[in-house]
Amino acid sequence: MSNNNLQDWPEPIVRVQSLSETCLSQIPTRYIKPPQDRPSGVEFSPPDANIPIIDLRGLFSCEDEDGGGGDGGVREATLEEILVACREWGFFQVINHGVRPELMDRSREAWREFFHMPLEEKQKFANSPKTYEGYGSRLGVEKGAILDWSDYYFLHYLPFCLKDYKKWPAQPSDCREVIDEYGKQVVELCGRLMKILSTNLGLPKQRLQDSFGGENIGACLRVNFYPKCPQPDLTLGLSSHSDPGGMTVLLPDNQVPGLQVRRGDDWITVKPAPHAFIVNIGDQIQVLSNAIYKSVEHRVIVNSAEERVSLAFFYNPKSDIPIEPLKELVTDERPSLYPPMTFDQYRLFIRLKGPKGKSQVESLKSPRCQ
Repeated sequence: MSNNNLQDWPEPIVRVQSLSETCLSQIPTRYIKPPQDRPSGVEFSPPDANIPIIDLRGLFSCEDEDGGGGDGGVREATLEEILVACREWGFFQVINHGVRPELMDRSREAWREFFHMPLEEKQKFANSPKTYEGYGSRLGVEKGAILDWSDYYFLHYLPFCLKDYKKWPAQPSDCREVIDEYGKQVVELCGRLMKILSTNLGLPKQRLQDSFGGENIGACLRVNFYPKCPQPDLTLGLSSHSDPGGMTVLLPDNQVPGLQVRRGDDWITVKPAPHAFIVNIGDQIQVLSNAIYKSVEHRVIVNSAEERVSLAFFYNPKSDIPIEPLKELVTDERPSLYPPMTFDQYRLFIRLKGPKGKSQVESLKSPRCQ
């Protein structure tokens, strides 16, 4: 199926926020997950379990954006923490990352204000599966699919040819200005992290960034709104999946935990640190690293008492560059695990199927490597 066939959704769109506000005692059948996919207490790790929290002060404390100064021992220890997190977890939190705390707070609250605007105002920005840009309530175009308990807003930030302010919310009044500055600062953070990830692979610091297209990368924002749910044990705010892109920087809702990361057979509920970002490896970096770095399944649970808002910023390769394992990371002992595929091709694959755990990236492996 080509992009030209993805003109509209297979069924009428129902806004989950509207369902939540009708005070239903039961959720519609369309949102009830199969028993094996529902949140279950027996899957949870111990209450004190969490993904790694990494202080970037030792890397970003000097004027040199590569963090070349300061305490070399602290720098090496921080690099090692990030390496372990990328190899073993696929997720980590970062503090002292350089993005202004007040900008993080305002960005989250501006979007909360948007989702609490009248429905007719939000509907002006309703999206379609052709680009997903705008106000949405489902992923994937599979007719009859079981849906997630969430609404969202998706927009493009880079490349500039896709950046269209008219598709960004006009209200609240500072929303577009806030989005623009937030995107600028998060892109800078991603550029720094890419150098660290590249260095930790034993590669020149620009190698991963160059593989993404240098400055010609893609970046987009998905704002997730998870309304209150009368039966949170039967559904999910976002089904289990790994992120299809390069790297994700998530601004969580500090007041209401909901993100869960798979760790073996367990699901760890992430406890956000104050003014931290949650960073995770996407499928494209797993492919480039020849699976040295791992993109890991994650999902979102909802609750009956409180809504949640989170901002997921996706830092992606240029859409038409074939992505495959870097030649420096391919050896006789570790052959190339994945065939070349552009991000455009991979993204269309995901759009047709919706969230499907780790099945997409794993299905790309050559038969001898499965």
